[in-house]
Amino acid sequence: MQKAKILLVDDRPENLLALEAILSALDQTLVRAASGEEALKALLTDDFAVILLDVQMPGMDGFETAAHIKRRERTRDIPIIFLTAINHGPHHTFRGYAAGAVDYISKPFDPWVLRAKVSVFVDLYAKNCQLKEQAALLRLQLDDGRQDGDRQGGDSAEPLLAELSARLASVEEQAEALTKQLGDSPETGAAAAAAHLERKLVGLRAALEALRPGADHA
Repeated sequence: MQKAKILLVDDRPENLLALEAILSALDQTLVRAASGEEALKALLTDDFAVILLDVQMPGMDGFETAAHIKRRERTRDIPIIFLTAINHGPHHTFRGYAAGAVDYISKPFDPWVLRAKVSVFVDLYAKNCQLKEQAALLRLQLDDGRQDGDRQGGDSAEPLLAELSARLASVEEQAEALTKQLGDSPETGAAAAAAHLERKLVGLRAALEALRPGADHA
Protein backbone atom coordinates (compact mmCIF):
# COMPACT_ATOMS: atom_id res chain seq x y z
CA MET A 1 0.00 0.00 0.00
CA GLN A 2 1.21 3.50 -0.82
CA LYS A 3 2.60 5.45 2.12
CA ALA A 4 0.58 8.32 3.54
CA LYS A 5 2.01 11.83 3.50
CA ILE A 6 2.24 13.86 6.70
CA LEU A 7 2.79 17.62 6.43
CA LEU A 8 5.03 19.16 9.11
CA VAL A 9 4.79 22.96 9.32
CA ASP A 10 7.22 24.92 11.52
CA ASP A 11 9.50 27.89 10.88
CA ARG A 12 12.31 26.45 13.04
CA PRO A 13 14.45 23.71 11.41
CA GLU A 14 15.27 22.11 14.77
CA ASN A 15 11.57 21.62 15.48
CA LEU A 16 11.03 19.99 12.10
CA LEU A 17 14.00 17.70 12.75
CA ALA A 18 12.53 16.71 16.12
CA LEU A 19 9.14 15.93 14.54
CA GLU A 20 10.79 13.79 11.88
CA ALA A 21 12.69 11.86 14.54
CA ILE A 22 9.47 11.19 16.49
CA LEU A 23 7.37 10.20 13.47
CA SER A 24 9.96 8.23 11.50
CA ALA A 25 8.84 5.03 13.26
CA LEU A 26 5.48 5.28 11.48
CA ASP A 27 7.29 4.67 8.16
CA GLN A 28 5.23 7.24 6.24
CA THR A 29 6.30 10.09 3.95
CA LEU A 30 7.15 13.22 5.96
CA VAL A 31 6.98 16.53 4.08
CA ARG A 32 8.51 19.73 5.51
CA ALA A 33 7.16 23.26 5.22
CA ALA A 34 8.97 26.19 6.88
CA SER A 35 6.01 28.61 6.66
CA GLY A 36 2.29 28.82 6.13
CA GLU A 37 2.89 29.85 2.53
CA GLU A 38 5.05 26.75 1.89
CA ALA A 39 2.39 24.55 3.47
CA LEU A 40 -0.35 25.95 1.22
CA LYS A 41 1.86 25.42 -1.83
CA ALA A 42 2.50 21.76 -0.89
CA LEU A 43 -1.24 21.23 -0.42
CA LEU A 44 -1.94 22.33 -4.00
CA THR A 45 -0.44 19.17 -5.48
CA ASP A 46 -0.23 16.46 -2.79
CA ASP A 47 -2.78 14.67 -0.62
CA PHE A 48 -1.98 14.44 3.10
CA ALA A 49 -3.30 12.21 5.88
CA VAL A 50 -2.73 14.82 8.61
CA ILE A 51 -1.07 18.22 9.12
CA LEU A 52 1.06 19.12 12.15
CA LEU A 53 0.94 22.89 12.27
CA ASP A 54 2.94 25.23 14.52
CA VAL A 55 0.88 28.13 15.85
CA GLN A 56 3.60 30.75 16.35
CA MET A 57 5.19 31.51 12.98
CA PRO A 58 6.32 34.85 11.49
CA GLY A 59 4.13 36.22 8.72
CA MET A 60 1.22 33.84 8.27
CA ASP A 61 0.70 32.14 11.65
CA GLY A 62 -0.88 28.75 12.25
CA PHE A 63 -4.40 30.08 12.72
CA GLU A 64 -4.33 31.98 9.43
CA THR A 65 -2.79 29.01 7.62
CA ALA A 66 -5.50 26.71 8.96
CA ALA A 67 -8.19 29.15 7.83
CA HIS A 68 -6.83 29.01 4.26
CA ILE A 69 -6.68 25.21 4.40
CA LYS A 70 -10.29 24.92 5.58
CA ARG A 71 -11.54 27.28 2.86
CA ARG A 72 -10.20 25.09 0.06
CA GLU A 73 -12.44 22.34 -1.24
CA ARG A 74 -9.46 20.05 -1.82
CA THR A 75 -7.98 20.36 1.67
CA ARG A 76 -10.77 21.28 4.07
CA ASP A 77 -11.22 17.73 5.40
CA ILE A 78 -7.53 17.11 6.20
CA PRO A 79 -7.08 16.78 10.00
CA ILE A 80 -4.94 19.51 11.59
CA ILE A 81 -3.04 19.07 14.85
CA PHE A 82 -1.85 22.41 16.25
CA LEU A 83 1.48 22.52 18.06
CA THR A 84 2.34 25.46 20.32
CA ALA A 85 5.13 26.39 22.74
CA ILE A 86 2.98 28.97 24.52
CA ASN A 87 -0.18 28.28 26.48
CA HIS A 88 -2.35 31.39 26.59
CA GLY A 89 -5.20 29.64 28.40
CA PRO A 90 -8.64 28.37 27.32
CA HIS A 91 -9.28 31.24 24.89
CA HIS A 92 -6.12 30.43 22.92
CA THR A 93 -7.03 26.74 22.81
CA PHE A 94 -10.60 27.54 21.73
CA ARG A 95 -9.24 29.65 18.88
CA GLY A 96 -7.30 26.61 17.69
CA TYR A 97 -10.38 24.41 17.62
CA ALA A 98 -12.42 27.19 16.02
CA ALA A 99 -9.82 27.35 13.24
CA GLY A 100 -10.52 23.71 12.44
CA ALA A 101 -7.99 21.79 14.51
CA VAL A 102 -8.83 18.24 15.62
CA ASP A 103 -6.26 18.48 18.41
CA TYR A 104 -4.11 21.06 20.20
CA ILE A 105 -0.82 20.02 21.80
CA SER A 106 1.49 22.19 23.91
CA LYS A 107 5.26 21.85 23.64
CA PRO A 108 7.19 20.10 25.01
CA PHE A 109 4.99 17.13 24.16
CA ASP A 110 5.28 13.43 24.88
CA PRO A 111 6.75 11.81 21.72
CA TRP A 112 4.77 8.61 22.24
CA VAL A 113 1.47 10.49 22.59
CA LEU A 114 2.11 12.57 19.47
CA ARG A 115 3.09 9.48 17.47
CA ALA A 116 -0.06 7.65 18.64
CA LYS A 117 -2.32 10.57 17.69
CA VAL A 118 -0.80 10.87 14.22
CA SER A 119 -1.00 7.11 13.74
CA VAL A 120 -4.79 7.20 14.21
CA PHE A 121 -5.21 9.69 11.37
CA VAL A 122 -2.83 7.75 9.12
CA ASP A 123 -4.99 4.65 9.68
CA LEU A 124 -8.15 6.59 8.89
CA TYR A 125 -6.57 7.98 5.72
CA ALA A 126 -5.61 4.47 4.59
CA LYS A 127 -9.16 3.20 5.16
CA ASN A 128 -10.62 6.11 3.21
CA CYS A 129 -8.23 5.42 0.32
CA GLN A 130 -9.37 1.78 0.27
CA LEU A 131 -12.97 2.91 0.36
CA LYS A 132 -12.45 5.21 -2.64
CA GLU A 133 -10.91 2.32 -4.59
CA GLN A 134 -13.90 0.09 -3.84
CA ALA A 135 -16.30 2.87 -4.82
CA ALA A 136 -14.49 3.38 -8.13
CA LEU A 137 -14.65 -0.36 -8.86
CA LEU A 138 -18.34 -0.39 -8.04
CA ARG A 139 -19.03 2.48 -10.41
CA LEU A 140 -17.20 0.64 -13.19
CA GLN A 141 -19.06 -2.56 -12.39
CA LEU A 142 -22.39 -0.76 -12.42
CA ASP A 143 -21.73 0.45 -15.96
CA ASP A 144 -20.05 -2.71 -17.30
CA GLY A 145 -22.42 -5.07 -15.53
CA ARG A 146 -25.45 -3.48 -17.12
CA GLN A 147 -23.90 -3.76 -20.57
CA ASP A 148 -22.72 -7.36 -20.08
CA GLY A 149 -26.01 -8.32 -18.51
CA ASP A 150 -27.90 -7.15 -21.56
CA ARG A 151 -25.60 -9.19 -23.82
CA GLN A 152 -25.12 -12.36 -21.75
CA GLY A 153 -28.15 -12.73 -19.57
CA GLY A 154 -26.96 -10.88 -16.45
CA ASP A 155 -24.63 -13.48 -14.84
CA SER A 156 -21.22 -12.33 -16.10
CA ALA A 157 -20.79 -9.76 -13.34
CA GLU A 158 -21.09 -12.27 -10.49
CA PRO A 159 -17.36 -13.20 -10.19
CA LEU A 160 -16.31 -9.57 -9.95
CA LEU A 161 -19.12 -8.83 -7.49
CA ALA A 162 -17.85 -11.65 -5.28
CA GLU A 163 -14.33 -10.22 -5.41
CA LEU A 164 -15.59 -6.73 -4.58
CA SER A 165 -17.61 -8.12 -1.68
CA ALA A 166 -14.54 -9.85 -0.24
CA ARG A 167 -12.44 -6.69 -0.54
CA LEU A 168 -15.15 -4.61 1.06
CA ALA A 169 -15.46 -7.11 3.92
CA SER A 170 -11.76 -6.66 4.64
CA VAL A 171 -12.14 -2.88 4.83
CA GLU A 172 -15.25 -3.25 7.01
CA GLU A 173 -13.36 -5.49 9.43
CA GLN A 174 -10.46 -3.03 9.72
CA ALA A 175 -12.81 -0.06 10.14
CA GLU A 176 -14.72 -1.87 12.90
CA ALA A 177 -11.48 -2.62 14.75
CA LEU A 178 -10.41 1.02 14.45
CA THR A 179 -13.78 2.26 15.72
CA LYS A 180 -13.52 -0.03 18.75
CA GLN A 181 -10.00 1.24 19.36
CA LEU A 182 -11.30 4.80 19.40
CA GLY A 183 -14.40 3.99 21.43
CA ASP A 184 -12.96 5.08 24.77
CA SER A 185 -10.65 7.71 23.34
CA PRO A 186 -10.99 11.41 24.15
CA GLU A 187 -10.00 12.20 20.55
CA THR A 188 -13.43 13.36 19.39
CA GLY A 189 -12.12 14.43 15.99
CA ALA A 190 -10.71 10.99 15.28
CA ALA A 191 -13.82 9.23 16.60
CA ALA A 192 -16.07 11.38 14.40
CA ALA A 193 -13.92 10.65 11.35
CA ALA A 194 -14.10 6.91 12.07
CA ALA A 195 -17.90 7.09 12.42
CA HIS A 196 -18.10 8.93 9.08
CA LEU A 197 -16.00 6.19 7.48
CA GLU A 198 -18.35 3.51 8.83
CA ARG A 199 -21.38 5.32 7.41
CA LYS A 200 -19.69 5.36 3.99
CA LEU A 201 -19.03 1.63 4.26
CA VAL A 202 -22.69 0.93 5.06
CA GLY A 203 -23.74 2.84 1.96
CA LEU A 204 -21.17 1.08 -0.19
CA ARG A 205 -22.27 -2.35 1.06
CA ALA A 206 -25.90 -1.50 0.22
CA ALA A 207 -24.88 -0.40 -3.29
CA LEU A 208 -22.92 -3.61 -3.80
CA GLU A 209 -25.82 -5.81 -2.70
CA ALA A 210 -28.14 -3.92 -5.03
CA LEU A 211 -25.96 -4.97 -7.98
CA ARG A 212 -26.35 -8.68 -7.29
CA PRO A 213 -28.58 -10.70 -9.63
CA GLY A 214 -32.05 -11.07 -8.18
CA ALA A 215 -31.73 -8.02 -5.89
CA ASP A 216 -34.91 -6.08 -5.32
CA HIS A 217 -34.45 -2.78 -7.20
CA ALA A 218 -37.94 -1.51 -6.48
